[in-house]
Amino acid sequence: MKKLNFELAHVRNKGVFVLLSFFLLLGCTQKATKQQKQLSQYPSPMVETTRAHERIAKDHLPGVDFTITDCLAKPVEVYIPEHRSNSEDIDLLIHFHGTGYVAKHAVFHSEHAFVLAVVNLGSGSSAYEKPFVDQAIFPNLIAAIRGSVGFKINRIYLSSFSAGYGAVRALLKNHMQMLDGIILLDGLHTDYVPDRVVLAQGGALNTTKLADFVKFAQFASKGEKRFLITHSEIFPGTYASTTETADYLIDTLHLQRRPELKWGPLGMQRVSEVQEKGLKIFGYAGNTAPDHVDHLHGLGYFLMQLMAD
Repeated sequence: MKKLNFELAHVRNKGVFVLLSFFLLLGCTQKATKQQKQLSQYPSPMVETTRAHERIAKDHLPGVDFTITDCLAKPVEVYIPEHRSNSEDIDLLIHFHGTGYVAKHAVFHSEHAFVLAVVNLGSGSSAYEKPFVDQAIFPNLIAAIRGSVGFKINRIYLSSFSAGYGAVRALLKNHMQMLDGIILLDGLHTDYVPDRVVLAQGGALNTTKLADFVKFAQFASKGEKRFLITHSEIFPGTYASTTETADYLIDTLHLQRRPELKWGPLGMQRVSEVQEKGLKIFGYAGNTAPDHVDHLHGLGYFLMQLMAD
């Protein structure tokens, strides 16, 4: 009898252990599923080896480099190309997000005279947007740059790559009239409404976050501003793609894409374009990470396109 009771107890204990193990496993699975659902985006599994994906070399470029440390949480890199140091008519380009040497290469080789400021504040668009919600920050930054270079700066241009558009969105809301031109390099996004419900499943774009971009695009389409937008074919899945936001701008302004097959910078392949006076929207092939980074390294070409009449 004692032996039987022991065996029954053993079976009960084993059953409890198995049951507890099951619920623990179920809990871990549910937690993993929840974490998977909360990914900021779904990375593309695609691998692309056809296009060249050339990169700007990190060469030494003569000129003056210094940093401004008292305006933002991280230092702002400022660069004056050597051959522009005595210019009387010079503009300012502020670039958000991306390695500074690429932007330096762009302004050094530009036919248009620029002083460059590079702002890197971290990852995610909110890292760039939140600091400029304070309306005093941008004028203070401009004043600090003007006070440091020692000569007059005329017009103000912005460029941003990927998440850097967050800063542009905040600056359009508060300081649109200060801005003469903007380049968005594969980085104009918004939420889906409802959240994470894509257009194909009945979702819509949160157009409130695009309103100021539309307004600036309207100015550019009338020749009053300069605005260049590039986009790839990447589909993040959890928020609107750059193709979808570009489509929204085009439709809102009653413009029409023109399909084309044309070489772009560094081996990029342009597949569509919209040009209306100062507004230019270029669509490029590719839905992989190298295709995305192509847009940053093409900044020199896109800066030239922005300034072309």
